[in-house]
Amino acid sequence: MKFISFPTQAIAKGQDEIYLIARFLWYTFKMEIIKEKDVKITDLAKLLKKGKVIVCPTDTVYGLVADATNQVAVKKIFKIKQRKSEKPIPIFVKNLKIAKNFAVIEKEQEKIIKSVWPGRTTLILKPKHKLPKGIGKAGKEIGLRIPNYKIINRLLSVLDFPLTGTSANISREPASTKIQEIISQFENQKHQPDLVIDCGNLPKNKPSTVIDLTILPFKVLRE
Repeated sequence: MKFISFPTQAIAKGQDEIYLIARFLWYTFKMEIIKEKDVKITDLAKLLKKGKVIVCPTDTVYGLVADATNQVAVKKIFKIKQRKSEKPIPIFVKNLKIAKNFAVIEKEQEKIIKSVWPGRTTLILKPKHKLPKGIGKAGKEIGLRIPNYKIINRLLSVLDFPLTGTSANISREPASTKIQEIISQFENQKHQPDLVIDCGNLPKNKPSTVIDLTILPFKVLRE
């Protein structure tokens, strides 16, 4: 579904009801929704390179993916989630080599990494470089994960940047594996994802396990 624009100046004075309907339609139908069978990785990659935000299934729950190095895209995710940037989000990377570009990884940490990636475990490490505000805690820590889900892995394979790896939900609302719950959370909001990939209901699951590898002994922050 394409964007629908209703310029305020084009609405005649006194047509308040039409204006309200127009605003309702704008917020309701802003998102484009496509079925999994219609997904083309090259098209998704082009959208992500333009700073768009996509609701995409993962090996845990539906997630919001965008270029994790693009400040505008990351800022948009926080607006969509209605979340403060002080609560950072992790990133998806394609392999260990790329992970080492963004985080300091010691030998003992690498052993843990190889035992849980790819998979449903986010690891907290010390960052190597400054990333957009909201991606990790500047100079202190960054969360990374190699997912194990076909669409995400194919996207990462054709992109030269990591993707955001946060759940597709508004803050204070639960993460979900059910597509209609995802659409219902965002459809009437001012800030919405640009595209939703409808893969139906995913297997019942929960967000990834989180392990902090910046401290000894390593600490599980979320199971």
